[in-house]
Amino acid sequence: MFALANPRRFLNLAQWLEPLSWAAAAVFLVLGLYLSLFIAPPDYQQGETVRIMFIHVPAAWMSMMVYGFMAVASFLGLIYRHVLADLAAKAAAPIGAAFTFLALVTGSLWGRPMWGTYWVWDARLTSVLILFFLYLGYMALWQAIEDPVKAARAAAILCLVGVINLPIIKFSVDWWNTLHQPASVVKMGGPSIHPAMLWPLLAMALAYMLLFAALEMQRIRAELLERRLANLTGISH
Repeated sequence: MFALANPRRFLNLAQWLEPLSWAAAAVFLVLGLYLSLFIAPPDYQQGETVRIMFIHVPAAWMSMMVYGFMAVASFLGLIYRHVLADLAAKAAAPIGAAFTFLALVTGSLWGRPMWGTYWVWDARLTSVLILFFLYLGYMALWQAIEDPVKAARAAAILCLVGVINLPIIKFSVDWWNTLHQPASVVKMGGPSIHPAMLWPLLAMALAYMLLFAALEMQRIRAELLERRLANLTGISH
């Protein structure tokens, strides 16, 4: 891990790993959409509306996973002062915000026929909305502070403070009486969802993870090259 903290080594690795990630993401995205739209059966209660789940649930997973990734990178950046760790967290923020926005929008579309409304101040929905604002606040801090070292430190602190929201999102359906359904895939006793719906869900989740990996490497490479160019030209980043 620390070997990859060397920007040159990271660039060499990403040069061949990024295209593979893009290709794998495309394959699993096509597979996941095919299984979700044409193979998975309609739900006995939700009917065809259940197909929104295959977009919504993996996006919700990714919104939390990306933030967790940012928290780990921010921690390493604070403790070890690794520039690449700070850049990894910075690069991940817009991707995580996009997944969170997708989860909120598809959740609202799914909630309309299920709950009779697009939005309720449900514990799960509200905590995910707070997560979206944390992403926006993190990105705003990077933009507001000119010194990249100070910006990285301030954003890292905000990110680590915001970690407290992740268990709230995860366990909100258990701690409070909410409209949102409880966990049916990630649970102690194993998934309670039928394999015909579980496999499309997992395929979409894998596609999202590979897409995140490809976008993350692309954004980190762009940040490194931009900083290298700034150093060569003497222009402040």
